[in-house]
Amino acid sequence: MTTDPLTMGPLSADVMRARQHSTSDALRRTALRYPAKTAVVAGNRHLTYRELDEAATRCAGALTARGLEKGDRLLLLSHNSLEFAVLVFATARIGVVLTPVNFMLGAGEIAFILDDCEPAAVVAEAALMPTAAEAINLAHVSPRVRAVAGAAPDRPDSWEDVAAWLRAAPLNLPEAFLGDDDPVQLLYTSGTESRPKGVLLPSRSLISQYVSCIVDGGMAADDIEVHAMPLFHSAQLDCFFSVDVYLGATSVILPGPEPAALLEAIETHRATKLFCPPTVWISLLRHPDFDRRDLSSLVKGYYGASAMPVEILRELQERLPKVDLWNFYGQTELAPVATILKPEEQLTRAGSAGRPVLNVETRVVDDDNNPLPPGQVGEIVHRSPQATLGYFRDEAKTSEAFRDGWFHSGDLGVFDEDGYLTVVDRKKDMIKTGGENVASREVEEAIYLLDGVAEVAVFGVPDPRWIEAVVAAVVPKKGADLTVELIRAHLVTRLAGFKRPKQIILTSTLPKSASGKILKRELREATPSIADDAV
Repeated sequence: MTTDPLTMGPLSADVMRARQHSTSDALRRTALRYPAKTAVVAGNRHLTYRELDEAATRCAGALTARGLEKGDRLLLLSHNSLEFAVLVFATARIGVVLTPVNFMLGAGEIAFILDDCEPAAVVAEAALMPTAAEAINLAHVSPRVRAVAGAAPDRPDSWEDVAAWLRAAPLNLPEAFLGDDDPVQLLYTSGTESRPKGVLLPSRSLISQYVSCIVDGGMAADDIEVHAMPLFHSAQLDCFFSVDVYLGATSVILPGPEPAALLEAIETHRATKLFCPPTVWISLLRHPDFDRRDLSSLVKGYYGASAMPVEILRELQERLPKVDLWNFYGQTELAPVATILKPEEQLTRAGSAGRPVLNVETRVVDDDNNPLPPGQVGEIVHRSPQATLGYFRDEAKTSEAFRDGWFHSGDLGVFDEDGYLTVVDRKKDMIKTGGENVASREVEEAIYLLDGVAEVAVFGVPDPRWIEAVVAAVVPKKGADLTVELIRAHLVTRLAGFKRPKQIILTSTLPKSASGKILKRELREATPSIADDAV
């Protein structure tokens, strides 16, 4: 209950409603400022901010007419689309908790999430409707509302058409009251654990995070941004797309980060801004269209999800000299950005995650949660209004994550004397070999210095002698004459013996999540079966 400081009683409903500042309000207020400005472009469909706001209200009305109420969950299984963009704000408009799901998951994995969050509604894009239907059959819950987004000639009668929601619902829908800490998103972590956890985010977390992005990420209303990474992931959804709506910028939505289509979109729409993880930036640099397309409009580039190899950073700055780069570091539980490395710091602080953003306080602590001085490695912890409310229906994991009043990230890091954070590794990715700690990132950076390396992932596997052995999976550049022996010789003068990989695998590709993260868990499980050449 919120208390009135004048009377020490509860605030009146009128006061609370007048002070409301939800993610739904963010769209409506932008629509009032920029009604005729282009908000979203998706294929050949364009919506102004007035039209996007009206579409969200119509969709919210349709959900209300079907019995959805504040606190209900709506599970969304879709690639990026106009319907996805509308549902982000339509659900918040009536207090329904949007639960976007990784479209790369199988039916069994989605069934687990269905049973965990018990959604009142499921919306799936047409191509994913069979997977969604199979997941519902496998689950123990049965969502009462099911709908398809996009053309679906074989749509069963039990599945509605989302397009009808956007056309038919009334515009005079009374809004649900949303308090600052009422959840609006439930995001399932992509998972370093065997089962994903549901992260609850309210408007307070999200809008606090928008402000951090705007202030420290150099964002503005005149941005034109291409959104190619999946919107089910908090980075693209909450660091970029929702921030663009909050500001009144223009969003060009692509279904995915296919390099040729992405480069074409930058040229066609004269995009000024782009976020990609390092793996996608690398794919753009290697694509033949990179030098054929006019990318001169692009002036802001962002990366995150993993560290940018220093050699790739230098190449980006050489080939895109007008583009300022920012490194965003964080995680879903921080909504998600925690630290940012700014453009003028990219080469002088190469490899750093930057400094804490406006609305985040960050420490590095030891195993007893004592703060560590600069230069000492420990766990990264945060305090922030951006932090999650906790893990959905899991008090034990929530308590563990929020020990001593700090959110514990599970990442290892170190501050320097100037307050710049370097992320050493995930705790699980620190390799302990022969009694020594080896940071996988350090080994990766050393391998990237070798000409002919396109991508690399370093991880540990069980070993009877070393307890864990260092393994490197390396993707050569197209046409490169790269051998295991050449890599070994390259590392002799760059890494101590215990840090050098005991096994080197040359492979044509590395497994990645939809958000572009390299899936080291899958590499561990597959070694050495993924090898084209292993020693």
